Amino acid sequence: MIEYVGAIHIHSTYSDGSGTVDEIIKTAQEVDLDYIILTDHNTLRAKKEGKEGWHGDTFLLVGAEINDKQNLNHYLALGIDKPFSTRMSAKDYVEKVKEKGGIGFIAHPHEERSSMKEHPPYPWNEWDSEDFTGIEIWNHMSEWMEGLNENNKYNYFVHPLKSIISPTKKSLAKWDELNLKRKVVGIGGIDAHAHKINLMGFIEVEVFPYKVLFKSIRTHLLCDTQFHKSNNGVEFAKDRNQILKSLESGRVFFSNYYHGDAKGFRFFAQDSNMIYHMGDYVKFSDKIRLRVILPNISGTIKLIANGSLIDEVENIDAEFIIQKPGVYRVEIFLDGKAWIYSNHIRIGL
Repeated sequence: MIEYVGAIHIHSTYSDGSGTVDEIIKTAQEVDLDYIILTDHNTLRAKKEGKEGWHGDTFLLVGAEINDKQNLNHYLALGIDKPFSTRMSAKDYVEKVKEKGGIGFIAHPHEERSSMKEHPPYPWNEWDSEDFTGIEIWNHMSEWMEGLNENNKYNYFVHPLKSIISPTKKSLAKWDELNLKRKVVGIGGIDAHAHKINLMGFIEVEVFPYKVLFKSIRTHLLCDTQFHKSNNGVEFAKDRNQILKSLESGRVFFSNYYHGDAKGFRFFAQDSNMIYHMGDYVKFSDKIRLRVILPNISGTIKLIANGSLIDEVENIDAEFIIQKPGVYRVEIFLDGKAWIYSNHIRIGL
């Protein structure tokens, strides 16, 4: 598998972000991201203007963040050619995205606010839908906003990366619950806007600069072949489709780059001579082993089965013998800090 690392859930001046698409691309290139996914609100203008594709070694994929008329149920729709009306219900536009051959991820599903009443939360409440591809499990901006209060706001503004601890327990629990019924892919997002605000009436501060957030929550893709890195019609389409395929299949993990570069992490199942990756289904047998490999550093490896912690190892790698069917994933912590979250491997379900 070939690993590519990027950032998902980004807004430009085409909706409510402060940076142009070209500025965002340049910043992504500066921090060596392989891909970025733009999701401006209810618009694909960047795609219509020909921005989607390779820019040096960075691929820009253009999607849209769709919402309903109450401005709830935000949905990151990818692989579509046009956005859908905000007059539609969430269940309808999720279904339409799938019908048109696209994929989609529920954005900040359990967003809450204990402060900042002028910036209300935008949670997901249309859980009756069964057509979404996955869920944005870790969202930088949502976590930052929820932790913000009068006592820490200056520190939060100055050090936006230190405040990011882990995905919410609600999102993790819902993710595990849904995977007992069907595959639901988890991703990480930054929700980058690079808002500029005025502090104390005379200091303008850019909150979440794009370059800072590109060093925060990253989503790693495992692909079958190397990218062509060409905007030639056929080769461009293959690269774009490979990004979408990896996301849809669940051959994905997400990490907090602030705690360390997670490139090289692997979580897979072995059954005799067969290898199975994240997102795969494995027929149950007494020969199945789950393997975890960390990228040149020892960490706390937590094995989660059906939503519950069943084993924990402190090491640079680990092997687990599987004794019963279930949906399995791992969480990796460094010095007690959340670092890496794998997608599930389904065994015998």
